Amino acid sequence: MMVRNRPQMIELDLIGAQVLRPEGMSGDRLSIAESRIVAEPVGRAVDMAGFLVLPGIVDVHGDAFERHVAPRRGAMKQMTEGLAAVDAELACNGITTAVLAQFVSWEGGLRAPAFADQVLEALDEVRPKALTDMRCQLRFETHMLDEYDALLDRVDRHGVGYVVFNDHLPHDRLADGRTPKRLVAQALKAGRNPDAHHAMMRDLHARAAEVPAALEGLCAALRMRGVAMGSHDDRTAETRAIWQDRGVSIAEFPETPEAIEATRAAGGHVILGAPNVVRGGSHNGNLSALEQVMLGQCDALASDYHYPSPRRAALMMVQAGALDWSAAWDLVSDGPARVLGLTDRGRLASGLRADVLILEQESHRVAGTMVAGRFSYLSGALAERLIV
Repeated sequence: MMVRNRPQMIELDLIGAQVLRPEGMSGDRLSIAESRIVAEPVGRAVDMAGFLVLPGIVDVHGDAFERHVAPRRGAMKQMTEGLAAVDAELACNGITTAVLAQFVSWEGGLRAPAFADQVLEALDEVRPKALTDMRCQLRFETHMLDEYDALLDRVDRHGVGYVVFNDHLPHDRLADGRTPKRLVAQALKAGRNPDAHHAMMRDLHARAAEVPAALEGLCAALRMRGVAMGSHDDRTAETRAIWQDRGVSIAEFPETPEAIEATRAAGGHVILGAPNVVRGGSHNGNLSALEQVMLGQCDALASDYHYPSPRRAALMMVQAGALDWSAAWDLVSDGPARVLGLTDRGRLASGLRADVLILEQESHRVAGTMVAGRFSYLSGALAERLIV
């Protein structure tokens, strides 16, 4: 009789650690049976003294995967190998659920629709074997009217659950007949003749009046599919109100307090960048994420372009006394899970997925990461205690 190979699920009682439960940090037992957190002991106790046990990080938006799938133009022929490396990098940074932010844009290159298709197809192949729960967000340029049907097809074929809307066209310059900034560099990066690239931008800009009505239909179609929707880099309350009316309830990296306040007042969610917190401010002069966090105006911190940053940002706020453990960690675990509508993770509570991050208590280095009851990363003294 042929026996299928099945993943070995772990049953453990983690004892002696500081465990971050929904009610706060305490010396507690965390029991795991198969893929879930359970209330009763399972019988295999592991001494976890000297460690912190936290909910796994839910990264709601990150594009650092690009350096693995396309480290140099044309160098990565097997994108699945790059995504396997992404899986490993996420795991060693304590990320258990990761949303890979992939453009579908007229800008071309790594942002081209054809490249997005390659990423989606590779992710479909890798996901069943990956340990991290890797998902895809499509960042869609609103003026690509001829791509609207293709976007819906991508959502349907690949099970995309999150779409974010961008508009990177330099409308002011195009309206005035001026040459867009960095036109030649952008065209060459996209593999286009600069004149052809400029002409394409003018054509997209010329159809701007058609965009609002088209977006109404596209957003309605995405709502029917249950797709979460966000807007990117909003600057005004008026812009956010328009998006909110379309059912686009998530504001990613809004650039002004006014846009944030409008999102929150309408019951929407605000995502800010963890690197902004780590740096102590935006790298391009936008608002301070830490200031907005302290004002209670942030629902989730995202890795943006740097996978270590969610962990580092939460730890920095705890160490500085700006937030307690529960409030700081909520921004990188339960908060992002709520934004994505994932009710089965983000907290260490009985019945939820065993998505767990284990840190060395003194150094705060990642010692282990567990996704749905399976270790995706294990190192150092923790490995020595578990491998007996």
